[in-house]
Amino acid sequence: MMATATRQSDNPSTLLSKSLATASSLMALQFLSRIVTFVLNQSLVRLATPAVFGTASIQFELLLSTILFLSREGVRNALLRAPETSRSQSSSQSITNISLLPTLFGIPITAICATSYIYSSSQATNSQPHFTASVVLYALAAMLELLSEPLYIRAQNEMQFGIRVKAEGTAVIVKAVSTLLVLLLAGADWALAAFATGQTVYSLVILSAFVRAYPGQSQLVPKKVTEQSKCVRIHFAEFLPTDDTLHSTDFLAILLNSARSFYFESALMRLSLAMTGQSVVKHFLTEGDKFVLSRISSLENQGGYAVASNYGSLVARIVFQPIEETSRLFFSKTLMTANPTTNTPNQPKTNNNSLESSSSKIPKASPSALQSASTVLHTLLLLDTHIALLLVTFVPPFLPFLLSIILPRHYLLHTAAPRILQVYLSVYLPVMAFNGVLEAFLSSVATPQDLRRQSVWLVGFSVAFVGATWAFTVGLGWIETGLVWANILNLGLRAGYGWIFAQSYFDRTGPEGGSVSSLSWSSSVPPVAVWMIFGLSGIVTRMAQPPLLGGWRANIVHVAIGATCFVMCAITCYLTERRTFLEAMRTLRQKKTA
Repeated sequence: MMATATRQSDNPSTLLSKSLATASSLMALQFLSRIVTFVLNQSLVRLATPAVFGTASIQFELLLSTILFLSREGVRNALLRAPETSRSQSSSQSITNISLLPTLFGIPITAICATSYIYSSSQATNSQPHFTASVVLYALAAMLELLSEPLYIRAQNEMQFGIRVKAEGTAVIVKAVSTLLVLLLAGADWALAAFATGQTVYSLVILSAFVRAYPGQSQLVPKKVTEQSKCVRIHFAEFLPTDDTLHSTDFLAILLNSARSFYFESALMRLSLAMTGQSVVKHFLTEGDKFVLSRISSLENQGGYAVASNYGSLVARIVFQPIEETSRLFFSKTLMTANPTTNTPNQPKTNNNSLESSSSKIPKASPSALQSASTVLHTLLLLDTHIALLLVTFVPPFLPFLLSIILPRHYLLHTAAPRILQVYLSVYLPVMAFNGVLEAFLSSVATPQDLRRQSVWLVGFSVAFVGATWAFTVGLGWIETGLVWANILNLGLRAGYGWIFAQSYFDRTGPEGGSVSSLSWSSSVPPVAVWMIFGLSGIVTRMAQPPLLGGWRANIVHVAIGATCFVMCAITCYLTERRTFLEAMRTLRQKKTA
């Protein structure tokens, strides 16, 4: 039974089918939950002041993400790469032991981060009603979510994606409803506590969902793993003791029954620690804008930035985040479990170090797995290119009219939200999409040496980010939009590094005959006809854009022109790219019968 499951999980086509199912489920989850929360957040934006919204959505969310990222990100990514073929009962327990580390490390990390934040926050921030109690609730929410991490990792490795889909979908909606209810019932003085209550309820729902999915299987303390050593049966009588106290058969029995005991598998532990160390730099790069904004900007402008970020992240969370997470899962399972250097049942193990060899050398995946990964990566980058063209073409001319409908007047007139959203949607999101897919591939196949090399470059990117932040915010005076542009530079540098790494990976691991296609820009960008129709649509929609107070009739005409241009772009993409996507799917289906 276990062998059958392993063989199925090793098949790239089976993994792709499950990954596509995950992506579609996550997208449906994100779409439905974000639509509901968007409606509820519209009420929150109107009920909470920009200062409260900035504190909760910038500073509190930064505290929460720092605790969760530093505690779990490295372990989560490392455990996705544990070879399926090595998952005996003892190996499974070792993986479970390592999955407990985020919870155990989360306790001191939470205490340090929460205490540091309380004592380092500005007077304007900590003088708000119920500030300290709200911080404590956010710390509690972080710990509750970390308690579910071992079960989350187990569900991911067992490909039980429905558990997460239901848990997060329910939790996001319950969080928004709880926040709104507390804000309505308790009043404006309890606004910070309302956001903190909503986050705590979110974490409780997540934890409850995973505990229900695995009843009675929660574990908080690592268990010792005892693993029998194996050796080759070779009998050389002349070299064995012949006295009465130790016979040759006894000597063989001692060798065959020797065992080793441990709590954490050394190779997987080293990989987890390497990824955790790297996550510190990556977290600073990811959340650097919030770090800087919380120190140099007023609470009101932080509120405007938070509103813009929340609206802008709708696209990221609905489309790009599921693609990134699913691609990471697919690449991890396809290129690590298909590693032919991993021991098979007919090969003797060498001190149970199959994982160590795969983590210290370049993974030698099969040509079938490499071709599947190459095809999927090219297809994802091509998809991201089309979405980027869509955003660049249609967001700038239509965003002002849309914001006049959904944003409250004080956010439109007294914050930088409109300017931030313009840059965020039309430039930041496309760059983020490319970086997300390329970094998902890198984290799925990189060895510890690759991770150390990337960490060095990330430090350099951090310096570039800091320099760009100073240049844009101080030199040019772009206090809020400058942070977005600095982030764009940071993501662009990281995406470039990810592209170079992916090219190098396929060049190093592909067979000498060259049957696996290498990474190329020509396969990742649309044909000239697509570029031309999007460019023409961009010119037409901008020329037809009415003034901000042009009246409803002018705006309706503009929307009609935009809809016509969108249909023309969609038809062009369908006619020119349909064959590309169908051939990609056909190639992957053929791997199933290979």
